[in-house]
Amino acid sequence: MHNISLSDYEKLVGTEIGLSDWITVSQDMIDGFSNVTGDRQFIHNDPERAANETPFGGAIAHGFLTLSLVTQMYKDTTPIIQGHEVVINYGLNRIRFLAPVPSGARIRGRITLSKVTPRGTAQILTENKVIVEIENSEKPAMLGTWVTLLIKDKV
Repeated sequence: MHNISLSDYEKLVGTEIGLSDWITVSQDMIDGFSNVTGDRQFIHNDPERAANETPFGGAIAHGFLTLSLVTQMYKDTTPIIQGHEVVINYGLNRIRFLAPVPSGARIRGRITLSKVTPRGTAQILTENKVIVEIENSEKPAMLGTWVTLLIKDKV
C-alpha cells in the first residue's frame, strides 16, 4: 500500500478508501480456525451434516473468522500515513454478522474512512466502516466499524 500525508488522509473522510482482493474461505481455513478457537460446532466442521440438518446447504465459516480476515482486507487497501506506520487495533463498534459465509465462498472488504481524530502530538485515532461482501450475494456477510490507533514513528 502507498504512503500518504496526514493532511491528504484527512481529506478522505467520508470516502471509500479501499476494496480488497477476494479471499477464499476454504474448509481448511475454517477447520484451522476451529482448532485455534475450540469452536467445533458441526455447522462449521461437518459439511455433510450441515447440509442435511441446517438451512445453510453445507458448512459455514465462523463469524469471528470473517471478522479476523478484515485485518488482511485493511492491510491490502488502506494507505499508510507517513510517519505513523505502527497501527494498533483499538476496538470494534457495532459489528453485525448479516449472512453466513459458505465454505469455499469468496469474500472481500469495502473500507470507508469515517473519522480521523488526533490524540496529542503522537497518535491518531481512525474509524473505518467495514462491509464484508460475499461474491454473488446481495447481502453482506458482516458490517461494522473498526477503530485503529496510529502511533507516530520515533524521530
